[in-house]
Amino acid sequence: MIDVLLYALLAGIGVAIITGPLGAFIVWRRMAYFGDTLAHSSLLGVALGFLLSIDSTISVIVTCLIFSLILVGLEQKKSLASDTLLGILSHTSLAFGLVVIALMPNIKVDLMSLLFGDLLTVNLNDIITIYIISAAAIILLLRIWSPLLAITIDEDLARTDGIKFKLVRVAFMLIIALVIAVSMRVVGVLLITSLLIIPAATARNYSQTPEQMAIFASLIGCFAVILGLLASWFIDTPAGPSIVLSAGILFILSLSNKNR
Repeated sequence: MIDVLLYALLAGIGVAIITGPLGAFIVWRRMAYFGDTLAHSSLLGVALGFLLSIDSTISVIVTCLIFSLILVGLEQKKSLASDTLLGILSHTSLAFGLVVIALMPNIKVDLMSLLFGDLLTVNLNDIITIYIISAAAIILLLRIWSPLLAITIDEDLARTDGIKFKLVRVAFMLIIALVIAVSMRVVGVLLITSLLIIPAATARNYSQTPEQMAIFASLIGCFAVILGLLASWFIDTPAGPSIVLSAGILFILSLSNKNR
């Protein structure tokens, strides 16, 4: 039983380390709904992985990337408001994934695990996958940190400085896709965005610089994982929702610091 808890803790911390700095950029760029849309599309990625008999991690990453590029293309046409467009694609992709799964009666899928996570069932191979993908995401994020921060602060000025806006944006979307792929097992499709947003929003109330906020967000995410797992272990609550609830409580407590 100790091994189960240790594996869950290692997996949760592995995800929290990368969701912290990535979530900081999502908060700064006001992309919460964008992240939510990609998270919902990940269920379709899982379904297509089963349908095509390919690894679900790869199918989720590819699906999220395709949806992110579709979103960028549709937003540029400006035929609909961004929030309306995101809402349409978010719920359509989630429903599409559920329908595809329902059409595969020969394949048993734990839908609750996909939607809300199943952290207490991770094994050593899952942990290795999480840390490899998280490491790749961190390295990529560090490579684009300066240009992405410049674009976030002033997009027009960044363009005049010669920053390759489209390349940086695609790299950023790839990181989001990678993180969503590893986060599904921890908190599930419906709660991924919470793990990205809440620790970063909490860290903002304690931070003075972007770097501080990114680091604090990771630490707060790790603390939320620990608290959530303790709640799950001792009072038998679902692990994923418990982690998100712990993060929410930490955010509420941080408001007192902001008001000082």
